[in-house]
Amino acid sequence: MFEGSIVALVTPFKGDKVDEVSYKKLVDWQIGEGTNGIVPCGTTGESPTLSEKEHEQVIELCVQVVAKRIPVIAGTGSNSTSEAINMTKHAAKVGADAALVVTPYYNKPTNKGIYLHYKAISESADIPIILYNIAGRTGKNIEPELMAKLASDFKNIVGVKEASGSLEQMLRIKELCPKGFFLTSGDDALTLPVLAIGGIGVISVAANIVPRDVAALITAFNKGDLKKAQEINLKLVPLIRSLFIETNPVPVKTACELMGLCNGALRLPMCEMEEANLVKLKQALSKYGLLNMDLLNTRC
Repeated sequence: MFEGSIVALVTPFKGDKVDEVSYKKLVDWQIGEGTNGIVPCGTTGESPTLSEKEHEQVIELCVQVVAKRIPVIAGTGSNSTSEAINMTKHAAKVGADAALVVTPYYNKPTNKGIYLHYKAISESADIPIILYNIAGRTGKNIEPELMAKLASDFKNIVGVKEASGSLEQMLRIKELCPKGFFLTSGDDALTLPVLAIGGIGVISVAANIVPRDVAALITAFNKGDLKKAQEINLKLVPLIRSLFIETNPVPVKTACELMGLCNGALRLPMCEMEEANLVKLKQALSKYGLLNMDLLNTRC
C-alpha cells in the first residue's frame, strides 16, 4: 500500500496563508503524473512553521482532494509526545491512510524515551505509523535494534522512512525487523540502492518536480529492468544534487516556482536562495529539460 514513489509535498503560501487553490492543483498534478502516495506536512511541506490550525488544514485538504485515489501519509511528528499524539489522532480522524512520525528532535531522548514516545503514539490512534529516522535533523538515530523492538511490540508501526544515509544500517533493519515491516528511502540519491537491498520505494523531494521519472525508476526496477532503472537514476542524480544545494525545501520550492507549479514563497527562517546557488539550480533544471534558460533570461 505504501510502496513506490511517494512525494513529500511542498506547501504553497499566498501572503501569510496556505494557498489552497495551488495545493489542490499540485495534488491533482502529482496523481496525474503517476505518484503513488502523498505526504502532507513533512519537512518539505514546512511543517515546523505551520500553525496547529494550518497543519490540520493541510492534512484535511490533502485527504479531501486525493479522495482515496492514492494513499495519504500525514506528517504528524513532534518533539512533544502529546502534540504528536494530537496530530496523529487528527490525521486518523480525517481519513489519512498512515502517519509519518519523525524522531523527537532537539531534546535528544534516550532510547527508552524514544521507545515510550512511539509507544504512546501507536497506542493513541488506530492508524498505521511509519517511523521517520533522520538523525541529521533530529540529533538522534533510531538504532536498528530499537526499531526492531518497536516493530515487534506495536503492530501498527509498519515501516520506516530511513534517512540515515547508511546502507549498512538499512541492511541491519532488514535483518532485524519483522518480515512485514517495510523500508523506504528517505534520500532521493539512495533510492536505487535501497531498492536493491529490499526497500519498497522512496518518500521523495525530487518527485515534487519530476514525479513521473521518480515513479518510472521504481517501476523499472520492480519489473527487473535494471538497465533502465540505472539510466533514469543517472539522469536524476545531478538534479537531485541541485535540490540539496541549500537546506530543503528551499531549492525544491524555488524550482516549483521557476517551473510555474506554485508560488515559491517560504516562511522564515527559510529564505530565498543565495544568488550563486540559484544560478546552479537554474542550470540543473535547464539541463534536465525543465526550464528554458533563454526564455527565462528574456523575461528577466
